[in-house]
Formats: sequence, C-alpha cells, structure tokens
Amino acid sequence: MSDDILENTICFPTIVYSIKKPEFLDAVRKSANKALSEITHELNEIYPVKMSGDISQDPSIQDFCAYTAVTALNILREQGYDVKTKAAFFTEMWCQEHHKFSQMDQHIHHNGVQMVGFYFLDTPEGSCAATFHDPRAGKTQLGISEDDMSNVTYASNAFHFRPEPGVLVLTNAWLPHSFTKNGSTEPFRFVHFNISLTENPDAQGCQVEVI
Repeated sequence: MSDDILENTICFPTIVYSIKKPEFLDAVRKSANKALSEITHELNEIYPVKMSGDISQDPSIQDFCAYTAVTALNILREQGYDVKTKAAFFTEMWCQEHHKFSQMDQHIHHNGVQMVGFYFLDTPEGSCAATFHDPRAGKTQLGISEDDMSNVTYASNAFHFRPEPGVLVLTNAWLPHSFTKNGSTEPFRFVHFNISLTENPDAQGCQVEVI
C-alpha cells in the first residue's frame, strides 16, 4: 500500500493573476488623482474612503485599458471559455482612496461582469492588504482547521495579497474579495475595475501572454 500512487484531477480551480506593470503607473496615477480631486464632500468618520466616477474613457490611460482588457480576455480563453468572437470592455473603472482605518467588506461583482481587477497606485507601509476568499460555501462550512495558515494550500479559506505600486491583479468576478483596514496615516490608493464581454465577430484574437 505504501507504494500506491493516487491519480489526481484538479477540479474547479480558483486563480488570482498578477503582474508588475510599472510603465502604466504615472499615467494611471495622474488620472486617478484628477478624478479623486473632483470629489468635494468630506470624509465619512465611519467609512473614510473616497471613490471616484468612471475613468475608463480617459484618453491618457487607453494603453493601460487596452492591455488590461486583452489580458482579461486571454485569461478567459486560457481557462477554457469560448471567447473567439468576444471582445472585452470595462463596465466601470474607478479610483479608491482609503484613509486610516478604512477597509472594504467582502463582496463579488455580478450583472454580467466576467473579470475584476485592481491596479495599485500608492501602498504605504502598514496599509491595506487584498484578501481573496474561497468561493465554495460548502467547503468553508465543513472544512477542518488548516495546518499552517501562513501557507496558501488546498485547505486555505482565504489568503492575503500584499499590494505594491504598479502591480496589476485580475481574477474571475465570482471570487469574493475584500481589503483589510488601513493602519497607515497615509492614504492607500488603487484603481478597481469590472470587465464584461460583448459579441465581436471581427475579433482578431490579439494575444497577451497569460501570467
């Protein structure tokens, strides 16, 4: 029995993709700062966060938008979805500025959204971490204790992703995510976006290597 080798099939994987893209940082940061500067209301004591309007149509960040949309489409293709005649587009892209003690509660995105993501702009020491949660309610409810919560394993119910400026993160829209509290006196800033698909019979299958 000790020599038995079990065959295994990995079913229903959950993947978070990330890549460093600092070449977009200056342009996206300027666009975000401009959008945030247009917010005139004072910070709420309970929810000390600013959220801008949509910036996906800003001409100054269209290189970033094009790269991100094509990468999202290629991720879906790599995952096995039939996207040969599809095009990806942003349903929304907005900036978030979290001040001290601000956080984001766990949530998902729906209404036809396929991919979600973040592009991190300013991540001071002690500020927020992105948290991704196991989407399988049954596994979370019935699972036994993890052996070592510092490792990401099949037993994990969640894991923290430590943001860095210029890092782009994408994942499927059904994956629950949240942000821990900002413990820094400096604001934590990022761009959050949702991507949907539309029919595009003339799609040329532009390729970006999936990370």
